[in-house]
Amino acid sequence: MSGGPSGVILDERAPTVAELHDLAEAVGWLDHYDWQSIGAGLERSLAGVVALDDGKAAGCARVVGDGVRYFYIQDVLVHPGRTDDGLATRMVERLLGWIERTAPAEAFVGLFSSPDARGVYEGLGFGEPDDMTGMVRFLGSP
Repeated sequence: MSGGPSGVILDERAPTVAELHDLAEAVGWLDHYDWQSIGAGLERSLAGVVALDDGKAAGCARVVGDGVRYFYIQDVLVHPGRTDDGLATRMVERLLGWIERTAPAEAFVGLFSSPDARGVYEGLGFGEPDDMTGMVRFLGSP
């Protein structure tokens, strides 16, 4: 755990289902998750960070992937009352540091961004590669 200028402590772990639920509710993302299975997904996270303010989750982010070459930053959520604190940047920086220390070779780090968060990720060096097109497909019924 480590603190920062905003008084928030960054705890290096994946969020609990309850923490993720509270943050998803606060940002209007309850429909982004299958709440019956998210616990198993959180347990399988490679790394995570939870921003704690007086013991309550103010933000979270996690890493999924193969743990060798491919890493995806997932579920970056910041409580609306804390969006000006730089928490998203601090959490993603912490996860990028973990990936740099963990990956045995050059790592591919991907993420999806909402339009509002694009600037955060561009400021951390993320961009659209010239030779790739991001695509997604959802399988199964909602």
